[in-house]
Amino acid sequence: MIDLYTTSSPNGYKVTILLEELKLPYRLHHIKISNGDNKTAAFLKMSPHGRIPIIKDQATRIVVFESAAILLYLAEKSGNLISTNPKSRWQTLQWLMFNSATLAPLLGQRVNYEIFEAKKIIPAINRYQKLTIDAFFTMNKHLSTNHYFAGAEYSIADIAAFGWMHICEVCNFKFDGFPHLWRWYQEISNREAVKKGVSLPHRAIGP
Repeated sequence: MIDLYTTSSPNGYKVTILLEELKLPYRLHHIKISNGDNKTAAFLKMSPHGRIPIIKDQATRIVVFESAAILLYLAEKSGNLISTNPKSRWQTLQWLMFNSATLAPLLGQRVNYEIFEAKKIIPAINRYQKLTIDAFFTMNKHLSTNHYFAGAEYSIADIAAFGWMHICEVCNFKFDGFPHLWRWYQEISNREAVKKGVSLPHRAIGP
């Protein structure tokens, strides 16, 4: 049994989607950040920086925080959604890192400056809009010759990217001008595990 501590967020969606894809048994605990649930001593013991998501694997007693690490842990544990072929495996890992190091941070800042900040800081908005276009261009180019980010096979790299691309769609950050990225997004969004994965954190009950 996997215990998942999460909330409705791009990084949280990644893990619920993966758990649904893998059909692993899990319990979902809703962390209410607005109530400070992520700053309790018990939570900080599992995630020192106070961030979701976290998993606790009851079979191994291993606790993992940070969404990319969780995706890798669960894929390795199940033997699915990460190839054992070295070329495909490293294709998966490098796009997983691209999401963590490039896509997620810049989109997080764009959402903050463009959606949540009451006072609009135009230079910051312009900067993150440009960085978004640059990232979308890179992703679109790769997907023009690859069906998925790791090549021919759906993987945790796709799940990692989808978490933030879903938020782009919710926030009306248009990427339909990037046809290969848009084709990929539409295909991934129609997977049953993805549909369920993005809806579950909204309905989660307390730990």
